Amino acid sequence: MSGKPGSTLHDARHTAGTLLVEQGVHIRVVQEILGHARITTTERYTHVASLQVKDASERMGAALWGDDV
Repeated sequence: MSGKPGSTLHDARHTAGTLLVEQGVHIRVVQEILGHARITTTERYTHVASLQVKDASERMGAALWGDDV
């Protein structure tokens, strides 16, 4: 694999999974794309950005307390 020295196909899979999740692709779709039999395997390949966690928290607060997002 060309690119960053020391990068591997495994690294590319982690990156692909993370980018898909960050774009809002459902984890089950990411699972299918990566070809994993178990969702727990896919979850290890994905990393949720802290901005997504903040956004999800704000949305939950809005849903519970009626605040505008």
